Amino acid sequence: MSDNEPNPAEEAAARAKEKAEQDALPYKWTQTIGDLDITLSVPGNLKGRDLVVDIKKQSILAGIKGQEPIIKGDLPHAIRTDDSTWTLTAAPDGTKTIEIHLDKVNKLEWWAHVVTDGPKIDVTKIVPENSKLSELDGETRGMVEKMMFDQRQKEMGLPSSDEQKKLDIFKKFQEQHPEMDFSNAKMN
Repeated sequence: MSDNEPNPAEEAAARAKEKAEQDALPYKWTQTIGDLDITLSVPGNLKGRDLVVDIKKQSILAGIKGQEPIIKGDLPHAIRTDDSTWTLTAAPDGTKTIEIHLDKVNKLEWWAHVVTDGPKIDVTKIVPENSKLSELDGETRGMVEKMMFDQRQKEMGLPSSDEQKKLDIFKKFQEQHPEMDFSNAKMN
């Protein structure tokens, strides 16, 4: 373990702090690599017209009309507003929930937070569910799997898939040309 790697106790404390920060938010959120969902609880007697929900490419505002917004701020990354939606649903306990769905522009990026002034999560600890990975189209899935492989390689101090490919090509070239001296060759 290197000096800058947190020990298991520090890691557990960091996860606990992160969870406490997220639990304290007046909204809950989840994400996949391609989209992000936010839920806000509101009183059960409210109707859609009692709410204000404004979803823009780089900002969000949601809450009850005439009150401080439950969530308001700049988004860390752009969204597709045409494919982002919100609905008001009734829960069995008599409350209602505003469900906001944000469609990410960049489908290969985990968000550390919903709004830029919100507490961050450690995106390197996200492990996408395999079932979700299987829902991606072939090209996107390949890119995500490559990113995950490269991230694991980097953490272990090993070459990325692109670097490994270059090393393999170089090794093959060396085998085909034993007469050449590669002792001073630099691989970047």
